[in-house]
Amino acid sequence: MDSYEVIVWSSLLLSSFIPTITALSSITPNQPLHHNQTLVSASGTFEAGFFSTGSSQRHYFCICYKNISPRTIVWVANRNTPLDNSTGVFKVSDEGDLDVLDGTGASVWSSNASTTAQKPIVKLLDSGNLVVKDGGTNAPVKVVWESFDYPGDTLLPGMKLKSSFVTGAHSSLTSWRDTEDPALGEFSLYIDPHGFPQRVTTKGGTWLYRAGSWNGYQFSGVPWQLLHKFFNYYFVLTKEEVYYEYELLERSVVTRFVINQAGSDQRFTWSERTKSWELFASGPREQCENYALCGSNSVCNVNRNPICECLEGFLPKFTEKWRSLDWSDGCVRRMNLSCDNEDGFVKYEGMRLPDTSSSWFDTSMSLAECERVCLQNCSCTAYTNLDVRGGGSGCLLWFGNIVDMGKHISQGQDIYIRIAASDIDNTWHKRHINKKLVVILTAIATFIIVIILGSVIYIRKKLEKQGKTNTIDQISHTMKHGKKDIDLPTLDLSTIDNATRNFCTSNILGEGGFGPVYKGVLANGLEIAVKRLSKTSGQGLDEFRNEVVLIANLQHRNLVKILGCCVQDEERILIYEFMPNRSLDLYIF
Repeated sequence: MDSYEVIVWSSLLLSSFIPTITALSSITPNQPLHHNQTLVSASGTFEAGFFSTGSSQRHYFCICYKNISPRTIVWVANRNTPLDNSTGVFKVSDEGDLDVLDGTGASVWSSNASTTAQKPIVKLLDSGNLVVKDGGTNAPVKVVWESFDYPGDTLLPGMKLKSSFVTGAHSSLTSWRDTEDPALGEFSLYIDPHGFPQRVTTKGGTWLYRAGSWNGYQFSGVPWQLLHKFFNYYFVLTKEEVYYEYELLERSVVTRFVINQAGSDQRFTWSERTKSWELFASGPREQCENYALCGSNSVCNVNRNPICECLEGFLPKFTEKWRSLDWSDGCVRRMNLSCDNEDGFVKYEGMRLPDTSSSWFDTSMSLAECERVCLQNCSCTAYTNLDVRGGGSGCLLWFGNIVDMGKHISQGQDIYIRIAASDIDNTWHKRHINKKLVVILTAIATFIIVIILGSVIYIRKKLEKQGKTNTIDQISHTMKHGKKDIDLPTLDLSTIDNATRNFCTSNILGEGGFGPVYKGVLANGLEIAVKRLSKTSGQGLDEFRNEVVLIANLQHRNLVKILGCCVQDEERILIYEFMPNRSLDLYIF
């Protein structure tokens, strides 16, 4: 047997031990899906099949991204009942029920569809939605079951979080138990339908965080949601149900929204450049997002210390506990409401709206009507616009305690809190005094700053002037206390400017190492030669003084006579006699 035959037989032998993965486009009652097969969406974005999670040997029927590595799972059928091996079967019954069977043929998961199909067919859509369609009627094909109605830990574009006003049932995202175990974890995220619907995150049924109620643009507790420029968000409210979803504006973006094992919600986007998931946004972001951290009738502000403060007209229920930073009991009214039109409202700006589970809303009322309706009901404690778009519309009323209100740094909403008539004057007086105090302190601070700046400028000018005087005095002192007294005049810079026509370049006689020499004519007609020391020449005060004293003391027939000097501002200038019949560059350059 030659080497070629050995290779062929070896390849055939190895291939018998390597499982072959077959891709299917659909599943029917007569064509189930086995462990070595996958169901692939039309564009090849998603695939469904039996996979293990991480290093675990447990197997699940999952939907995941087909071309992203490592495998990213977005939905699991048998998340609480894994298979011990990979011999599972996924099938659809003649009525349209889906089942995951183990190696013995026992069902470990079933869809239990409420609607039957005459001719069911299972497909995986490009959205990641696994659907059972009924192709047995003459009417358009209808969907009798879909995985998007039963989310796992991931919300994909087009998937709805729904709550029913009729039955009270809701769909929710539920965290995995850990990174390798998709069994139901402790945390859930859903739309609470009570009062005005709002998005909440719970742990074992206890509220942890609120994304808040919908204000027309976003959930009021998620100001950064507007930064997602390539998403459209929808919050749809009908008499029967409410649902929330998002869609992509840019189809090339691959994104997913997940509630992780710690209860945090995270949005990831896929980067083709780094071949990895990049965290786009996450929440909660700050301490004040913890539900009811400051108790009732209070406001939480991370920019304050302490962060909790009672609302206007309210006092801590237990003062000592409040002072010890235990805010759980919240605040109570200083004075009871009078339940008539004498009560008033305090406006809070830029807030995360309170818990709306005990609220009432109307989509057509104006803000003025909203206030009037609130005053007519003694249990009403606050009001605001339901929708902030277009300057605001609709009415949202709160009843009972104000719970979980926070100050937003940006994108907050205004709310009006009801207080007793007797507290209105105190609140106005307090705010008026605070504003007046701010004005006074601002005026005082401005006055002090002006005085300080004026003093600095005055002292600086005085020092500069003193420095110039000292320079002149030093030169004068040298000239007066040399080997003999020297009577050398000093000239103003303006006099020299006039004599040289502002140091006109046409008057330059020449230039040496320390600067140019100009011809000038004084007002009395005397012609002079002006040596202007360059600021970058390197000649210091000592060199300048020595030159003045030396030339003034020396008398020589070949040395020009010095007539004076000028030391003003940053100028140092020597004035010589002008010698028209002799070359000055021999002496003063």
